[in-house]
Amino acid sequence: MAMAAVMESGEDAFKQLFKFYKRRKPPPDFSEVINFSGNLCTGKVVPIKLNPTAVSDAAASRVGLRPALDWRAFGLQGCPGFIFISDPFRKDSQPFWIRQCLKTYPQKPNVCNLDMHMSPCDTQDIWERSVNKKSLLERLRWVTLGYQYNWDTKLYSADHYTPFPADLQSLSQQIALGCGFGDFRPQAGILNYYRSDSSLGIHVDESELDHSCPLLSFCFGQSAIFLLGGKQRQDPPTAMFMHSGDVMVMSGQSRLFYHAVPRIVPANPSLFSSKLQNPPAPPDLQTQTTPLETNSVLEPVSEQDWAICLRYIESSRINVTVRQVLGPGQSFPHSSEMSSEYPA
Repeated sequence: MAMAAVMESGEDAFKQLFKFYKRRKPPPDFSEVINFSGNLCTGKVVPIKLNPTAVSDAAASRVGLRPALDWRAFGLQGCPGFIFISDPFRKDSQPFWIRQCLKTYPQKPNVCNLDMHMSPCDTQDIWERSVNKKSLLERLRWVTLGYQYNWDTKLYSADHYTPFPADLQSLSQQIALGCGFGDFRPQAGILNYYRSDSSLGIHVDESELDHSCPLLSFCFGQSAIFLLGGKQRQDPPTAMFMHSGDVMVMSGQSRLFYHAVPRIVPANPSLFSSKLQNPPAPPDLQTQTTPLETNSVLEPVSEQDWAICLRYIESSRINVTVRQVLGPGQSFPHSSEMSSEYPA
């Protein structure tokens, strides 16, 4: 069934497209999904000029990025403030970031979904309990960093905070600098872990106190279809592929646009046929083969660690969103002044 035919139902446009791409039988046609790493022949995509002089080659290399002059950035007509950077990472640096997302960031004092129904001693070191086939990594769904996001209230609180990882802070700030956001301060992070049958519902990221600050999103592992709509739920969304290493920046008007992930898809060339018939394959990555700079935030990934990571990303995807919660001069209300919107 063609996408145009699906759009004839009475549901809002976003929900129609979400259900269309999530559908398993029959599988949807992907011919209208934008692929930023391929040939861009649609008029909706526009090139974006970044600010490469703001990011030195040494600073980019320190966090595993290629020189900023080599970053390929795009925007979308009708989506002011949306920036898509097609894989600015060196191939030998992605394994480090994947390892951090699976081994380091889920460690305490950070919080993950497993803490909701397991004892602290059982979730103390998820990685060490994942060297066998009964892996806790398979049950990992989210991890929160910095100001802790409350999934029930959809709010942050000054009372719930863990130190934001210095390496992820450095990476995020270099991306922000290249996009013209020199004052960006990473204060909160949400890692989402997607299995092959996972999806992320239609929503707007509006819990941060300052919406003038951009939201950064990093993709690792398997690919996904990302839907970006508009300010209204009924605005028709644009579908695009997110591949391993891709980075999205939502700023300006697009900062509060509706978006969703209806489907995880194989990260191999067969993806771009109209039907998905082949099993997923891991991204074409390689572990560190050249000496690291003395001040690099990267660390070598051992063969044992990479074997665990590779086993995971053969069928899974990791997404990291980095946010600035408070604008300049802002602070959370004191406990005595907490409104019902920001409970202590």
